[in-house]
Amino acid sequence: MPLIRPSREDDIPAVAAIYAHHVLHGSGTFETEPPSAADMASRRQDVLTRGLPWLVAEDATGQVIGFAYCNWFKPRPAYRFSAEDSVYLHPEAHRRGLGRALLAELAAQAERAGVRKLIAVIGDSANAGSIGLHRTLGFTPVGTIPACGWKFGRWLDIVLMEKTLGPGHTIPPQGA
Repeated sequence: MPLIRPSREDDIPAVAAIYAHHVLHGSGTFETEPPSAADMASRRQDVLTRGLPWLVAEDATGQVIGFAYCNWFKPRPAYRFSAEDSVYLHPEAHRRGLGRALLAELAAQAERAGVRKLIAVIGDSANAGSIGLHRTLGFTPVGTIPACGWKFGRWLDIVLMEKTLGPGHTIPPQGA
């Protein structure tokens, strides 16, 4: 199994290339223009500044072949205990359990960071891989928003799934 570790600044070119592939060829993200490496570095810094995890997976040669992170579900402070996850793999790294390993570690680190609800906002209701990945790790569907994105000349749904972490909403969070 590849090594899953905290991201480093020097991982950004590989992360940007993986994400660019998904932007240009996939419906899992609704971005239509790949962000630059500088944009991805800024996004990473924003996540880390909030004390949230940004992970990478590297193969035996040290090449980054996937990444995962979470950030507040919405930017307002009341959302700081609910985070949206993102997982992206190199196109040749699919169907090897890497997404499952990344998302499982992301959930564990998010819980340690104080996140109580992890939310998946999955682009394209036909995205069986991402929906299955999240379901396998205990996420439950909470709804679909039909035809809310336009990409590749067609309307795309988003599927919302959630996973409660730790005590969830049964007790107030520390420092709230």
